[in-house]
Amino acid sequence: MDTVNFFHFTALGFDFGLKRIGVAVGQTLTQSANPIAILKAKHGIPNWEKVRELIEIWKVDLLVVGMPYNMDGSEQFLTHATRKFINKLQLKSGLPVHTVDERLTTFEAKRLLWFEHKFQKKFKMPQEFDSYASKLILEQWLQENVNRIK
Repeated sequence: MDTVNFFHFTALGFDFGLKRIGVAVGQTLTQSANPIAILKAKHGIPNWEKVRELIEIWKVDLLVVGMPYNMDGSEQFLTHATRKFINKLQLKSGLPVHTVDERLTTFEAKRLLWFEHKFQKKFKMPQEFDSYASKLILEQWLQENVNRIK
């Protein structure tokens, strides 16, 4: 991470899932993120070319992945699958990959999306949900870490 300008850098955040992976982009300058994509996955494996394209388009300096844990902090099946995804992501991108505890981000994403769209008759939450969860994951990491890396 020596070559990264920590005062202003761009990161991609991932909400890993076996069928879909939400992606958001954010910056240290604003400590905010925006949902940008939902990648289809087969057994947790995305189209790695699409991941590479997102990294290139957004000129990303690092990656953040939400780690799923049970409410008591214990690991679950998806925790192990997420670790495999992280290892492959780091290998394929060559970028540093950081993690953040994503407990309750799923609940919060659903709640915020419902509130944001409750008056829209044709709103379909699952289509936006994964990328919105990745936004929350990335913003959490940015807010927790931006002061440590300056």
